[in-house]
Amino acid sequence: MKLVVLVASKGKNAELGDVVKKTADAKGFNTEIINLVDLNLPLYSSVEEEKGIPEKALELTNKLTEAKAMVVISPEYNGSMAPTINNSIAWISRSTEDWRGAFNGKPAIIATHSGGGGAHVLMAMRQQLSYLGSNVIGRQLLTNYGKELNIESLESCLEQVK
Repeated sequence: MKLVVLVASKGKNAELGDVVKKTADAKGFNTEIINLVDLNLPLYSSVEEEKGIPEKALELTNKLTEAKAMVVISPEYNGSMAPTINNSIAWISRSTEDWRGAFNGKPAIIATHSGGGGAHVLMAMRQQLSYLGSNVIGRQLLTNYGKELNIESLESCLEQVK
């Protein structure tokens, strides 16, 4: 089963993505990590879109469309998601005929390693991904400097998206 892990930063969230990939692969998933920072997509605007959809955005859309499930990992930025997530979602939604096409009906796990509490980013991800049509599972992954990842929780989340 193809699983795409979208990571919206470097550092601890990228490390969390690596653990997710390792655990998912051990459970039989075919997992690909995409660090959205590395894509360096231009800031979405209608003016920028007139220049054409960037090739990296089209590739991202295709990978997400082909995946059977996804994990979205973002730190908390000012009580919400990292800008790279919002920008990537904007490009993805403009890269298909159906703006929800890459997300609609797709199981999703949300996760964060946050320097703060992390609850706000998880709420923001749940709200936006649900709006896009994803089936965000009820259980979520929250880690921070005082709370390590519970591998059993991760494994349970992965079982729910199989």
